[in-house]
Amino acid sequence: MQGSHAWRGDSAVFDEENLVSHAGLVPLMALAEQAGLSRLLDEHVRFTSERVKSGAANPTPKLLSIIAGMAAGADSIDDLDVIRAGGMKKLFRAVYACATLGILLREFTFGHVRQLGAVLRTSLIALAGRTTVLAGITERAFIDIDSLLRPVYSKAKQGASFGHTKISGKNVLRRGLSPLAVTISTPQAAPVLAGVRLRAGRAGSARGATTMVVEAINTAIEAGADPATIVVRGDSAFCSGKTIAAIVKAGATFSFTIARNPAVDAAVASIPDDAYTPVQYPGAVTDPDTGELISHAHVAEIEYTAFAGTPYEITAWLVVRRVLDANTQDPLFPVWRHHPFFTNNVEPVAQADITHRAHAICEQVWADLIDGPWAHQPSGSFAANAAWSVLAAITHNLLRAAGTLTATTRHAVARGATLRRELVNVPARLARPQRRPVLHLPAHWPKAQAWQHLWMAVFTT
Repeated sequence: MQGSHAWRGDSAVFDEENLVSHAGLVPLMALAEQAGLSRLLDEHVRFTSERVKSGAANPTPKLLSIIAGMAAGADSIDDLDVIRAGGMKKLFRAVYACATLGILLREFTFGHVRQLGAVLRTSLIALAGRTTVLAGITERAFIDIDSLLRPVYSKAKQGASFGHTKISGKNVLRRGLSPLAVTISTPQAAPVLAGVRLRAGRAGSARGATTMVVEAINTAIEAGADPATIVVRGDSAFCSGKTIAAIVKAGATFSFTIARNPAVDAAVASIPDDAYTPVQYPGAVTDPDTGELISHAHVAEIEYTAFAGTPYEITAWLVVRRVLDANTQDPLFPVWRHHPFFTNNVEPVAQADITHRAHAICEQVWADLIDGPWAHQPSGSFAANAAWSVLAAITHNLLRAAGTLTATTRHAVARGATLRRELVNVPARLARPQRRPVLHLPAHWPKAQAWQHLWMAVFTT
């Protein structure tokens, strides 16, 4: 882009009251209203013993202001002021200052965060009924659970403690907070969040997992899923007897990586070499000379009883994926590395392995949130940060639902940063011809057609 005209230093003035920097919030928040988000917040989030009486007043419009700010790109409490510029107050009735919103967040307790969790689940069900955010859920649904450690650098931040994380493949101790999250996805739909729970950094990965998995299964069922077509996936930290028993009781299928121990190793060793078959991962090719798959992975399965001698004893399949050790170069004496997982999935063994490995899709959600509202844990209060995490999940689902209304495949699966940049952060000028509000958006906006589809889907259907 070539240089523009030489402007004088006093020719840029912040004085336009009718400019809107985030016009996409209009259809987005209208979609939230159609999903009943205001009503759900009114019904579920109640304050009865406030420390600052005015701080917890009018919680619903304040929480909606936080969601709108997050949708516009805010990743800290101070950033929430982004929704107060220009003509935003003319578009929305209740727009609060960031300091006021911070006071509200500090009024939250564990019970209030659980109330927000109920809003998250119920609003997701409403969005699934209003949009195709969970397209294909009546045929098959995947529930993935995972945790991570979000680093913090202040010793004064409540709940911050040293927990284990991996950096460059090595386990290290790092001070932080540990969110636990559950996602729902389908073969056609990108993952959305059914539950988020913030925990101390030293909390075990599986702490609270059983409750969250059951809540996610119930949410998926209310959104239209058949329990028999739900697959719950996770890594070895969540492969516990209590969690698996709860999944089986709900009628769903489980697929968890299982930790290596002498019993698992004995089962793996008992599998004969000729029982392994090549697994056709997406992108695998066929050798033109032999006709075999060019793949370094093979899979086999064997019946296995887990948690023997406990009330949670269960017999299912131990599926083992083996790959050649990269450090072994002798083709006559190959050394294999084995990666087992425990499942009652009745798919053929190769397909069951592909289904299980797709659990990594939840990493996309973590990256999306860390690139957005989870960039910081913005408060010194643990409960305030827990509320912030759940509100970020509600915003994530709302953006996902809006993306499905653009009539474009790209936006239906796009990351939050893309949706914010192309659908939300669109500048506009507010005019009122004949007292009717009209938004004048930039000519030749590259995503104008998708934006118009979103607008029409929200306001005319």
